Amino acid sequence: ADIPVIPDLEEVQEEDLAMQVAAPPSVQVNRVLTYHDLDKDLMKYAAFQTLDGEVDLKLLTKVLAPEQELREDDVGWDWDHLFTEVSSELVTEWDLGQSEKED
Repeated sequence: ADIPVIPDLEEVQEEDLAMQVAAPPSVQVNRVLTYHDLDKDLMKYAAFQTLDGEVDLKLLTKVLAPEQELREDDVGWDWDHLFTEVSSELVTEWDLGQSEKED
């Protein structure tokens, strides 16, 4: 029975919207786990020690390398220098192979 009506611009201007404030959005923030936390969790939960409920990963988790052994310093490289170095090594290996065939 009620028919929606588009309000007139004059009516909208009469409303005082200056004092109305929109509510801020609520966002759930998840904490990012560190490598240390992940390592502790790996040993703590049995779910990570089996794969598909059949393969036992306990031996693997005991011999995993610690994080500090895996970290490497960033080393910059140049394509031309890398290409020259690799091609030089290949030529040296090829020359050694040729000299062994001749002997």
